[in-house]
Amino acid sequence: MNKACQLTARDIMSLRYLKLRPEMDIYEAVDLLLSHRMANAPVVDEAGHLVGFLSEKDCMETLLDGAYSSNPSTNVENCMSRSIKTVHEDVDVLTIAELFLNTAYRRLPVVRGQQLVGLISRRDFMQAMAEMSRIDKPDTTQPRPLYLSNVSDRSSLPMG
Repeated sequence: MNKACQLTARDIMSLRYLKLRPEMDIYEAVDLLLSHRMANAPVVDEAGHLVGFLSEKDCMETLLDGAYSSNPSTNVENCMSRSIKTVHEDVDVLTIAELFLNTAYRRLPVVRGQQLVGLISRRDFMQAMAEMSRIDKPDTTQPRPLYLSNVSDRSSLPMG
C-alpha cells in the first residue's frame, strides 16, 4: 500500500486555527474572521467541544439582516451552522479526499469524541499528498549505474 494511503487525519490536520465561542458577539467574530483572513471557523464551548461552525455565508446573512433592522447585535450561537460534517482523527486520507471531492466542504473539523482536536483544509490535504509524492519519487537527478541484467537482448553476450 502506498505510504500516503496510510496517513490519517491526525497526520495532516492543522493544530493552529481560529476558534470562536458561542456567546461571542457576531460583529466581534466577523472582525476576527476578517483580520485572520479566514472564511470560516469552528465554534467551541468552554470544554472545547465542537458546537457549530461559523461561515462567511452565515455572517453575510446576519450582517444583511442587521442592515435592514438598524444593526441589532446578536451572538455567534444564533448565527452558526449546527449541522457539521466532522471526521475522527483516525480517518484515513482517502476518505477525507472523497469528502472533499464529493461535497462543498473546504475545511473539516477533526474530533476525538466531541472534542475538537484539529482542522483539515483542502490545502492541508494537497500539501500532505505533494510531500508524500516527493518522498516516494525516485531521485532522477543522479545517474544510475547500468547493470548487464538491464540489457534486454542478451543473446549476443558471451556466457560461460
